[in-house]
Amino acid sequence: MPLKFLRAWLLVGCQSFGGGVATLALLHRMAVEQEEWLSEEEFTRDWALSQAAPGINLLALTILIGHRVAGANGILLSLVGLLLPTTAITVVLTASYAHIRHSPVVEAALKGILPATVGLGLLTSWQMIRPLLKESHAEGRGSGAFSLLLLAGCALLSFLRFPVVYILLFAAVLGAFYRWKVQPRKGTTGESPS
Repeated sequence: MPLKFLRAWLLVGCQSFGGGVATLALLHRMAVEQEEWLSEEEFTRDWALSQAAPGINLLALTILIGHRVAGANGILLSLVGLLLPTTAITVVLTASYAHIRHSPVVEAALKGILPATVGLGLLTSWQMIRPLLKESHAEGRGSGAFSLLLLAGCALLSFLRFPVVYILLFAAVLGAFYRWKVQPRKGTTGESPS
């Protein structure tokens, strides 16, 4: 198990080109689709939790996945597997880029990377939104409408350049209020037992 686990993370580390969105897509593919370590819902919840933590969100997600799958050893193996190839490749590419950055071929290639990264981001966003909408739909129209409004509201606040921490706090407070007051879970009425 440890070698297979490390190999999976090393493969992600070797393919982590294109920034956070591309790496998030790779993590999703590995953890949910290929290895089936997490369900769609678990991945989405872990990513949401990672967003609430300060620092590099992908490292927080890596730690959560590593811990969930293999405990403390999983944390170490997942971080080494993700960071070792990424760091080595980054050092080599940065040193090489200084010599070829004005090449027309390199400039053309870089212009092609942006649309690819945006496409990966859209796909990953849809994969993360889908379980939320499915769960909300199963809970009823009100929950579905609330989820869509919260999604749109947070996107608008982000577009208006509100600080991310405030957007996350806003969403957490509204989500908790909605679950607690507006739509209590089945079997809970808010009344104390007699």
